Amino acid sequence: MKKLPFLALALLSMACARSQPADSAGLLYRRGLEEFHKRLLLTAYGDLRHSLDLEPRQADAQRIFGQVAFELRRFAEAEKAFLQLAELLPEDSSAASGLATIYFWNHQWAQAEQYGQKAAQLHAAGNWNWLLGKSYYEQEDYVHAFPFLQAASRMDSSNAQIPYLLARAFVDMNNYKPAIAFYQRAISLDSTQARWIYECALTLATVYQDRDAIRYYQLAVDKGYVPDNDYYENLADSYIAAGMAQQGLDLTLRILDKKPADLELLYSAANIYYKMGKYDLAIDYWDRVLSFDKENARALYMIGMSYQKKGDSSKGRQLCDKAIAMDPSLRNLKQERRVEM
Repeated sequence: MKKLPFLALALLSMACARSQPADSAGLLYRRGLEEFHKRLLLTAYGDLRHSLDLEPRQADAQRIFGQVAFELRRFAEAEKAFLQLAELLPEDSSAASGLATIYFWNHQWAQAEQYGQKAAQLHAAGNWNWLLGKSYYEQEDYVHAFPFLQAASRMDSSNAQIPYLLARAFVDMNNYKPAIAFYQRAISLDSTQARWIYECALTLATVYQDRDAIRYYQLAVDKGYVPDNDYYENLADSYIAAGMAQQGLDLTLRILDKKPADLELLYSAANIYYKMGKYDLAIDYWDRVLSFDKENARALYMIGMSYQKKGDSSKGRQLCDKAIAMDPSLRNLKQERRVEM
């Protein structure tokens, strides 16, 4: 009989020991929640993390800790918290929206799509059409991207990124004419995006709207686009296509004065002279290319074409054949030239 009090005391001590971590975890959670509402994020972060160390299976604590960690840009911890919350409560909208947002910000598009779909199904607050549209776009799944991006545009017609992505999707599918209207819409919403303006110019040139392309090329530079050789060559090509070959040539030669050994510019000048029918000058500039790069088979081929255009067919064919021997892929260009002629 004397042993019974000692046994009861031991059982009571064990019960208290078991309840202490849970009680401490709850106290820390409540304190962390209060600190979160007061926007004391670092303090809340410490208390909530300690609470979860003591008792990880607290759904409410995982939810608030995920939000705090997210606001503190501690995305790995926020992701872990939301994943554990999703395991505890599979239909919790906070877990789905938190994970979708984290994966979206980190460009993990497949995961963003997965949890964005879940968040939308659970009616979580947020523009899930935009998140899903961009996630599908980045995965080059345009058939799914289009309806979500269009729905996102109806929800937020001021988001310039939406028509821009629609333009890019059409360009990626080599469908250029519809892309132009979306580029123009995006630029009207955000005229500071010099890169978008340049892309619009390239697209206009692709569908032979070169006069409009010239205007957008120039606007891109006005808005801060830093022109490079590709830019000048594309602009010169549009000048030529628009019937302003001299402007294109003047532009190229002006740059060559500063960069006389630039092979791309030398080739561009030769190409402009060739298109203008000034074959001797074209040969001169392609010869300059060969003086720097004796293995440039394409320049040699175009010299051969220039001689043929001048009427010296025998010499021209010999040079073209020599160029093809150096680079067999030029046979395709030879076939294209025959079709043109």
